[in-house]
Amino acid sequence: MSLIVALLGAECTGKSTLTQALGQRLADLPAATVPEHLRHWCLSQDRTPRRLEQAHIAAEQQRQIQCAAAAHPVVVADTTALMTALYSVHYFDDPSLMLGALQSQRGVALTLLCAPDGIPWQADGWLRDGEATRQRTHAELADLLHAHRLPHETLRGALPDRLTQAEAWIRRRLASPGPG
Repeated sequence: MSLIVALLGAECTGKSTLTQALGQRLADLPAATVPEHLRHWCLSQDRTPRRLEQAHIAAEQQRQIQCAAAAHPVVVADTTALMTALYSVHYFDDPSLMLGALQSQRGVALTLLCAPDGIPWQADGWLRDGEATRQRTHAELADLLHAHRLPHETLRGALPDRLTQAEAWIRRRLASPGPG
């Protein structure tokens, strides 16, 4: 059984950079990394998704995580279907993906919530909404994790600090497997 680690967070909180860095740091295990499917989808379609495209994006993210878990002892995922579900509520007032996303999230061994603190917001031209949206999304995500009693650790500070924290939590979890 694989240890699945999920990096969750609002836009521009270091998830993609941390996912790649953790994959390198944990190469001795070996660890697989799963990129954010939403980003790939937006870049390949040259636009953001519409409401009815959200379910496919969430399902594909989960499929990629499960495929990696079938072949590797540790999987570090740059987000899960929970972020897509939260964005569906945020942008489309559509909670239809939330129940399935919450159930999938319960299968994650270690959820790392990437806080905005310590990571400067950067515009990318079209995928990112801004600092206010980043702060609001972070608060909504933290509230969601707490409301549904989903265990998580919060990463703060500069990227090198987050990398050190995340690696320590992952290696601790591997040393003492068990619930939450």
